Amino acid sequence: MPLEESKFIWMNGKLVNWKDAKIHVLSHALHYGTGVFEGIRCYSTPEGPAVFRLTDHIKRLLRSATAFKMKIPYSAGELIAAIKETVRKNGLDSCYIRPIAYFGYSEMGIYPLKNPVDVAIACWRWGTYLGEDGLRNGIRVKISSIRRHHPGIIPPDKKICGGYVNSAMAKIEAKEEGYDECLLLNLDGTVSEGPGENIFLIKNGAIKTPSLDSGILEGITRASIIEIAKDLGYKTREEKIKPGDICLADELFFTGTAAEVTPIREVDGKKIGNGSRGPITEKLQSAFFDIVNGTNKKYAKWLELVR
Repeated sequence: MPLEESKFIWMNGKLVNWKDAKIHVLSHALHYGTGVFEGIRCYSTPEGPAVFRLTDHIKRLLRSATAFKMKIPYSAGELIAAIKETVRKNGLDSCYIRPIAYFGYSEMGIYPLKNPVDVAIACWRWGTYLGEDGLRNGIRVKISSIRRHHPGIIPPDKKICGGYVNSAMAKIEAKEEGYDECLLLNLDGTVSEGPGENIFLIKNGAIKTPSLDSGILEGITRASIIEIAKDLGYKTREEKIKPGDICLADELFFTGTAAEVTPIREVDGKKIGNGSRGPITEKLQSAFFDIVNGTNKKYAKWLELVR
């Protein structure tokens, strides 16, 4: 969906007008993918706009930067303050937030460390990533012919800009074949994740999700759902999952900052469960939205108020 422009974007320590947030065409990251980023959501709550697990996201951004010895010139506290300022100045009560740090313009060539590190933060109103109907009734998914890259190629636990070419190729394939989203296998042939989401499987009341050694991002929403499920009396097993297990599941759902908690009703044309959102998925989804919208005080620690 088209971006709904906001007023300001934070760039290297100051707010600039949305249309003035530009970079040089010879920026290193544009040519070689040498940037790191996060996807974060701010929700409208009874106490005002609040960002979900903001500190955890910024910690992961700083961890991602270590993949190529990038020294982000701002502390975690400064980045958190900048994000809150950007949301406030744009007058947004709920929004998607995209901080990015990247090697900018100075020298050309593969080696990045002689280039400056630029940092930007954008935020804008963005609704449900995979559609409101998808949240209620589930989406159609294809198992991609494109495999998730091996951790020895690009570490999947880091949100590296260049690594998402892999995701984009898989997403294009799925959309061109009429699906809403795709699921990638790793090089071993077991289930990894979606192009921008973690996956959960439910069979006979048991919840499973691919283990970290399956080549996945250690998702913040994923970790939240594991904790929520535990509090609701469900134990989540993290293990290797075969493609055949996916098609035999009673329920499937994706998690992610953009996707939130999205049910999967069909994989490769085969109906999952009853072909709609399953009861355990609905229970977890409902609990998640209660938390992010500020109506479940037990998890108030996950919400950082913007004011």
